[in-house]
Amino acid sequence: MFKNIEDSQITITELMLPSHSNFSGKIHGGYILNLMDQIAFACASKHSGHYCVTASVNRVDFLNPIDVGELVTLKASVNFTGNTSMVVGLRVESENIQTGKKKHCNSSYFTMVAKDEQGKNVKVPGIILNTVDSVRRFARSIERQEQSRTRTTKYNASQFNIENYLDVVKQHNVMIDL
Repeated sequence: MFKNIEDSQITITELMLPSHSNFSGKIHGGYILNLMDQIAFACASKHSGHYCVTASVNRVDFLNPIDVGELVTLKASVNFTGNTSMVVGLRVESENIQTGKKKHCNSSYFTMVAKDEQGKNVKVPGIILNTVDSVRRFARSIERQEQSRTRTTKYNASQFNIENYLDVVKQHNVMIDL
Protein backbone atom coordinates (compact mmCIF):
# COMPACT_ATOMS: atom_id res chain seq x y z
CA MET A 1 0.00 0.00 0.00
CA PHE A 2 1.24 3.49 -0.86
CA LYS A 3 0.00 6.93 0.15
CA ASN A 4 0.48 10.41 -1.22
CA ILE A 5 2.81 12.54 0.89
CA GLU A 6 0.29 15.40 0.84
CA ASP A 7 -2.32 13.24 2.59
CA SER A 8 -0.37 13.21 5.87
CA GLN A 9 1.28 16.63 5.84
CA ILE A 10 0.49 18.72 8.91
CA THR A 11 0.88 22.43 9.62
CA ILE A 12 0.30 24.02 13.01
CA THR A 13 0.59 27.64 14.03
CA GLU A 14 0.82 28.89 17.60
CA LEU A 15 1.21 32.30 19.19
CA MET A 16 4.29 32.45 21.41
CA LEU A 17 3.41 33.56 24.93
CA PRO A 18 5.59 34.87 27.77
CA SER A 19 5.12 31.52 29.52
CA HIS A 20 7.06 29.90 26.64
CA SER A 21 10.13 32.12 27.11
CA ASN A 22 13.50 31.45 28.70
CA PHE A 23 15.47 33.74 31.01
CA SER A 24 16.68 35.89 28.09
CA GLY A 25 13.13 36.61 26.94
CA LYS A 26 13.30 34.42 23.82
CA ILE A 27 11.18 31.33 23.29
CA HIS A 28 12.69 28.33 25.05
CA GLY A 29 14.24 25.78 22.69
CA GLY A 30 12.75 22.95 24.73
CA TYR A 31 9.28 24.30 24.09
CA ILE A 32 9.94 24.33 20.34
CA LEU A 33 11.32 20.77 20.53
CA ASN A 34 8.13 19.68 22.28
CA LEU A 35 6.02 21.20 19.49
CA MET A 36 8.25 19.52 16.90
CA ASP A 37 7.79 16.14 18.55
CA GLN A 38 4.02 16.63 18.65
CA ILE A 39 3.74 17.49 14.95
CA ALA A 40 6.11 14.66 13.95
CA PHE A 41 3.89 12.26 15.94
CA ALA A 42 0.73 13.61 14.28
CA CYS A 43 2.19 13.41 10.77
CA ALA A 44 3.59 9.88 11.22
CA SER A 45 0.43 8.62 12.91
CA LYS A 46 -1.73 10.10 10.17
CA HIS A 47 0.42 8.43 7.49
CA SER A 48 0.67 5.03 9.19
CA GLY A 49 -2.76 4.88 10.80
CA HIS A 50 -1.05 3.77 14.02
CA TYR A 51 0.35 5.20 17.22
CA CYS A 52 3.95 6.29 16.58
CA VAL A 53 6.95 6.86 18.80
CA THR A 54 10.05 8.96 18.24
CA ALA A 55 13.06 6.71 17.58
CA SER A 56 15.60 9.44 16.87
CA VAL A 57 16.05 13.07 16.00
CA ASN A 58 18.62 14.00 13.40
CA ARG A 59 20.28 17.29 14.16
CA VAL A 60 18.45 20.23 15.63
CA ASP A 61 19.97 23.61 14.78
CA PHE A 62 18.35 26.71 16.18
CA LEU A 63 18.97 29.13 13.33
CA ASN A 64 17.11 32.21 14.58
CA PRO A 65 15.61 33.13 17.94
CA ILE A 66 11.85 33.37 18.33
CA ASP A 67 10.36 36.31 20.19
CA VAL A 68 7.35 36.42 22.49
CA GLY A 69 4.34 37.57 20.45
CA GLU A 70 5.46 35.95 17.20
CA LEU A 71 3.47 33.29 15.42
CA VAL A 72 5.35 30.03 15.03
CA THR A 73 4.40 27.73 12.19
CA LEU A 74 5.59 24.13 12.10
CA LYS A 75 5.28 22.04 8.95
CA ALA A 76 5.72 18.27 8.88
CA SER A 77 5.92 15.89 5.96
CA VAL A 78 6.89 12.23 5.57
CA ASN A 79 10.16 12.23 3.60
CA PHE A 80 10.98 8.51 3.81
CA THR A 81 9.23 5.26 4.62
CA GLY A 82 10.96 2.08 5.66
CA ASN A 83 9.32 -1.12 6.81
CA THR A 84 8.08 0.13 10.19
CA SER A 85 9.65 3.57 10.34
CA MET A 86 9.23 6.95 8.70
CA VAL A 87 11.44 10.01 8.50
CA VAL A 88 9.36 13.12 9.08
CA GLY A 89 10.91 16.35 7.84
CA LEU A 90 10.09 19.42 9.93
CA ARG A 91 10.38 23.12 9.24
CA VAL A 92 9.86 25.82 11.86
CA GLU A 93 9.24 29.44 10.91
CA SER A 94 8.35 32.45 13.00
CA GLU A 95 6.43 35.51 11.88
CA ASN A 96 6.28 38.95 13.41
CA ILE A 97 2.54 39.58 13.27
CA GLN A 98 2.98 43.36 13.12
CA THR A 99 5.50 43.52 10.27
CA GLY A 100 4.80 40.20 8.55
CA LYS A 101 8.55 39.42 8.53
CA LYS A 102 9.21 35.66 8.56
CA LYS A 103 12.30 33.80 9.77
CA HIS A 104 13.37 30.21 9.20
CA CYS A 105 14.12 29.05 12.75
CA ASN A 106 14.75 25.33 12.48
CA SER A 107 14.70 22.28 10.24
CA SER A 108 14.99 18.77 11.56
CA TYR A 109 14.28 15.12 10.78
CA PHE A 110 12.45 12.85 13.21
CA THR A 111 12.51 9.08 12.74
CA MET A 112 9.18 7.74 13.90
CA VAL A 113 8.20 4.08 14.39
CA ALA A 114 4.64 2.80 14.08
CA LYS A 115 3.30 0.55 16.86
CA ASP A 116 0.30 -1.76 17.09
CA GLU A 117 -2.01 -2.08 20.10
CA GLN A 118 0.45 -4.43 21.82
CA GLY A 119 3.38 -2.04 21.33
CA LYS A 120 4.99 -4.10 18.57
CA ASN A 121 6.41 -2.48 15.45
CA VAL A 122 3.95 -2.53 12.56
CA LYS A 123 4.44 -2.14 8.81
CA VAL A 124 3.79 1.33 7.40
CA PRO A 125 2.48 2.28 3.96
CA GLY A 126 5.07 3.50 1.49
CA ILE A 127 4.96 6.97 -0.01
CA ILE A 128 4.33 7.97 -3.59
CA LEU A 129 7.18 10.12 -4.88
CA ASN A 130 5.60 12.45 -7.44
CA THR A 131 7.94 15.47 -7.48
CA VAL A 132 11.66 16.02 -7.90
CA ASP A 133 11.73 17.37 -4.32
CA SER A 134 10.10 14.23 -2.94
CA VAL A 135 12.71 12.03 -4.67
CA ARG A 136 15.50 14.33 -3.39
CA ARG A 137 14.18 14.16 0.19
CA PHE A 138 13.80 10.37 0.04
CA ALA A 139 17.35 9.94 -1.34
CA ARG A 140 18.74 12.32 1.27
CA SER A 141 17.07 10.28 4.02
CA ILE A 142 18.75 7.11 2.72
CA GLU A 143 22.13 8.85 2.75
CA ARG A 144 21.55 10.27 6.24
CA GLN A 145 20.78 6.75 7.54
CA GLU A 146 23.96 5.36 5.98
CA GLN A 147 26.03 8.18 7.50
CA SER A 148 24.48 7.46 10.90
CA ARG A 149 25.43 3.78 10.70
CA THR A 150 29.00 4.65 9.68
CA ARG A 151 29.33 7.24 12.46
CA THR A 152 28.10 4.73 15.03
CA THR A 153 30.59 2.00 14.08
CA LYS A 154 33.54 4.32 13.35
CA TYR A 155 33.68 5.50 16.96
CA ASN A 156 32.71 2.23 18.60
CA ALA A 157 35.01 1.70 21.60
CA SER A 158 36.16 -1.72 20.37
CA GLN A 159 37.09 -0.35 16.92
CA PHE A 160 38.41 3.10 17.84
CA ASN A 161 42.12 3.60 17.10
CA ILE A 162 43.38 6.60 19.05
CA GLU A 163 46.46 6.98 16.84
CA ASN A 164 44.21 7.93 13.92
CA TYR A 165 42.77 10.88 15.86
CA LEU A 166 45.42 12.34 18.16
CA ASP A 167 46.78 14.84 15.63
CA VAL A 168 43.28 16.00 14.76
CA VAL A 169 42.24 16.34 18.40
CA LYS A 170 45.41 18.27 19.32
CA GLN A 171 44.45 21.03 16.86
CA HIS A 172 41.51 21.99 19.10
CA ASN A 173 41.00 23.58 22.49
CA VAL A 174 42.03 20.52 24.55
CA MET A 175 44.83 19.20 26.71
CA ILE A 176 45.46 15.46 26.41
CA ASP A 177 46.58 13.88 29.68
CA LEU A 178 46.55 10.10 29.19
